[in-house]
Amino acid sequence: MKANRVLMCMGAGMISLLAACSHYYRVNDPAGSKIYYTTEVDEGVGGAIKIKDEKTGALVTLQSSEVKEISEQEFEAAVKGAQAKP
Repeated sequence: MKANRVLMCMGAGMISLLAACSHYYRVNDPAGSKIYYTTEVDEGVGGAIKIKDEKTGALVTLQSSEVKEISEQEFEAAVKGAQAKP
């Protein structure tokens, strides 16, 4: 019983550490002048990237993009601000 409790605490601690290592990105589409917010950027063939826009939930592929790492606070403000609008 005690061993299970120790393992559960260790697992919770590992999850907390992984969550603290998250990266947040603002992705600009220069061709369309759109801005996307994501936590993961997948580089594809020919320099294209694939992302999931956290504002809309849409999966987006961009041939040309500008990716900038941003703070968690800036990310949260942008994503929550978009979700609060009717």
